[in-house]
Amino acid sequence: MSLFFAGTGGSVPSARRGLPAILIRRGGETILIDCGEGTQRQLIKSVGLLDLDSVWITHFHADHWLGLPGMLKSFGLRERTRPLGVYGPRGLANLMEQTRFVYGRLPYELNVVELDPAESVQGDGYAIAAIPVKHKGEAYGYALIEEPRPGHLDPDLAARLGVEPGPDFGRLQRGETVGSVSPDQVLGPERPGRKIVISGDTSPCESLIVAAHESDVLVHEATFAEDETDRARLTSHSTARQAAEVAREAEVRMLALTHISSRYPGGELCEQARELFAQTEAPRDYDTIEVPFPERGSPKLVRWSERRAREAPSPEPVAAG
Repeated sequence: MSLFFAGTGGSVPSARRGLPAILIRRGGETILIDCGEGTQRQLIKSVGLLDLDSVWITHFHADHWLGLPGMLKSFGLRERTRPLGVYGPRGLANLMEQTRFVYGRLPYELNVVELDPAESVQGDGYAIAAIPVKHKGEAYGYALIEEPRPGHLDPDLAARLGVEPGPDFGRLQRGETVGSVSPDQVLGPERPGRKIVISGDTSPCESLIVAAHESDVLVHEATFAEDETDRARLTSHSTARQAAEVAREAEVRMLALTHISSRYPGGELCEQARELFAQTEAPRDYDTIEVPFPERGSPKLVRWSERRAREAPSPEPVAAG
């Protein structure tokens, strides 16, 4: 599972940061959280305009959704036929109806779903829950929570119980009984799935701390530096230090700062947060956070430049003479 940061800026774009958009890739699924103006252009310039499975809007300030009507139209022009779900707070249906003149009649089914606070939507092996946060108007953060996984199979014990190595081992690992041997006889303790929490725009709030408890990655807005604490409070945003306080209290594994005001390059905010929470990163546009299963290591920030270098083909050797 990974997080791709298509836009990490706040309110207005800058030369270095686009408006809010985060792409979650899990197996073969692609889930977009927010769709600020220019999101499809950001994707085309980097990983491509992927065939999204769902879009989740945190709230209705324009910097978080204005890119959606154009993206829906682009999917239609590409002759998409697979249904697309768009989720968000109450009022989403009215917003989509008011912008229908932009995207018009679509060749695919558009399912608009308004969520109640704390409502969750079940996916394949995971759920996404709406977290009510403190911002102007109804606003949500989102938590993607994977289901627990079966424990590791003890192959020696399974063999002693008469199970032949091969496909039957796989059946036990998937939770099926083989002959008289049940999975609980040969599997270790359940292993936790992964959890990613994205704050959207918010002041520090208890609901987010509870939802983010022991998450692998907390993506928290950090619109302001510490000297703008009063302005953060008046605008229902957070400082980088406040985001770090949330991460520390929630005992997360990594904090990623986003929604960074155009007045900051990002490094200053990251330093302020790291004074309280060392495992803090400030992704730039097109950066990725890779999120392995807990037993396979910690989340890791991969810069776009590193990824391009890693994926570039090796130069062919030049023939001598």
